Amino acid sequence: MVRLLLSVLLGIPLVTAIPAPVALPTPPGIPSAATAESELAALTVAAQGSQDGYSRSLFPHWISQGGTCNTREVVLARDGTNIVKDSSCQPTSGSWYSPYDGATWTQASDVDIDHVVPLANAWRSGASKWTTAQRQAFANDLTNPQLMAVTDNVNQAKGDAGPEAWKPPLTSYYCTYAKMWVRVKYVYSLTITSAEKSALVSMLDRC
Repeated sequence: MVRLLLSVLLGIPLVTAIPAPVALPTPPGIPSAATAESELAALTVAAQGSQDGYSRSLFPHWISQGGTCNTREVVLARDGTNIVKDSSCQPTSGSWYSPYDGATWTQASDVDIDHVVPLANAWRSGASKWTTAQRQAFANDLTNPQLMAVTDNVNQAKGDAGPEAWKPPLTSYYCTYAKMWVRVKYVYSLTITSAEKSALVSMLDRC
């Protein structure tokens, strides 16, 4: 009340400070919608290859990233808020927002690190021809939007499905999810099916 009275008497505009919205952590390398559309158009459309011979062990994952931290722990720290880690790089406190479903978790055990393009999907899309070193790089990629912290049971429901069969529960995330999926497939020269492409086109239309 005193501030308002002084403002009126002195002719000074009353300004109320409004906190800036907190930006949620996002994976690196997410392209613009226009770039994603161009990259999608450049992808080879083909029937999925065979699942024969696939094993997660052929994609060595959660490798050391220096010191005591592995890939999973690096992503947990990157995607979390107010993360405190112990000497072995395990999170001891903090929180994680899952953009797939809008849930927030305070226990790392409730969070999975999702491979945006699942390892088995990549195998059927061309990774079966890669070397082990190439598959390891794909499974631990911290440069492109391939890894993100999400609710564990949502990740498990996704399995190895493409966007034609599974989409994030939050429709508001369709655009971002499609941009990430396209970028990863483009960077690694992986193929897409016609149904997959149709789903991605529809999701990018929401951008």
